Amino acid sequence: MPPVVVKKYANRRLYNTESSSYVTLEDLAVMVRHGRHFVVYDAKSGEDITRGVLTQIIVEEEAKGRNLLPTSFLRQIIGFYGDSMQSLVPRYLESMMGAFSRQHDQVRKTVEQTMGMGGFMPFTNLEEMGKQNMAMMERAMSLFSPFRPASEQPEATPDAARLAALQAELEALRQQIEHYKAIAARAEKG
Repeated sequence: MPPVVVKKYANRRLYNTESSSYVTLEDLAVMVRHGRHFVVYDAKSGEDITRGVLTQIIVEEEAKGRNLLPTSFLRQIIGFYGDSMQSLVPRYLESMMGAFSRQHDQVRKTVEQTMGMGGFMPFTNLEEMGKQNMAMMERAMSLFSPFRPASEQPEATPDAARLAALQAELEALRQQIEHYKAIAARAEKG
């Protein structure tokens, strides 16, 4: 399905060409949540301004108190602008969010299957996975920190301790993947 074309006019109004109606940033946020892709063009210049509009949606959501992005994460993102690693950050974040999204879908399927089996709810496992996901996302940008000068390092941990922590995190992620593979294999068989 082709993306919906939205035009932004000088008066800052957004026009959905598919529905022939004006829309708000909230309407576009709902489209994103429903998986409907759209592109936004400046009505006068024809320039693709989708990235800016998506950023506006995030700013609006954060302003409503729906804080999703930790302050430390935002600081790290800002710190990468103009950095030699800047070109790697978008691909890395896209990869991490893709993995997070796939894991989220798997957890949802597992919960739905479990709920269908007599109403048992594995809250402890979900809580633990939630903690691991939050820790993974909070540390996502800090994985680049070995490439930054020592004066910019956010924490002064010895390299051996940092390596051990990363190895432990990698092992925990590997175990999670194996766990999900086992769940998927059981689901396919049964």
